[in-house]
Amino acid sequence: MSVKSEIYDWLQCVVVALVVSILLFVFVFRVTGIIGPSMEKTLYDGNKVIISNLFYSPKQGDIVIFTKKSFDKEPLVKRIIATEGQTVDIDFIKGEVRVDGELLQEAYLTEKTFRPYDVKFPVTVPKGMVFVLGDNRKVSYDSRASAIGMVDNRMILGKVYARITPFSKAGLIK
Repeated sequence: MSVKSEIYDWLQCVVVALVVSILLFVFVFRVTGIIGPSMEKTLYDGNKVIISNLFYSPKQGDIVIFTKKSFDKEPLVKRIIATEGQTVDIDFIKGEVRVDGELLQEAYLTEKTFRPYDVKFPVTVPKGMVFVLGDNRKVSYDSRASAIGMVDNRMILGKVYARITPFSKAGLIK
């Protein structure tokens, strides 16, 4: 095999790999950064995560990245607590969150839900929307506040699947 042929084969492999990578990251996966402390102890400010919305349908417990034009220019990251048709009730004295009357078991929390904003509970999630809360309820600004409120499913950029940085904490997100 000639040197020219060998170089051509290598260039062909590199170009194909580059095209496939670009297509994957444009149409299947995105890498995005976490801003702020609202998802601590699950995700931290500055973490880089992989998200995808390909064939995605919102489910209770998913961590999602979404936009809310009425609130902020930067995408927000929160956990879906309830989906359309479900009723959320929060007892701010006990710090308990209930969905359809069932107490959520939230091992991921840094602290129970004691902080109210201006939304009155119970609330029922409208069609095509989700109710979201941050894992760090003490500082998270989320669906408890009318400025964010319910999140339209169409504004969800994707579900968080994995953390890629810092490398010491890289792995799948549950």
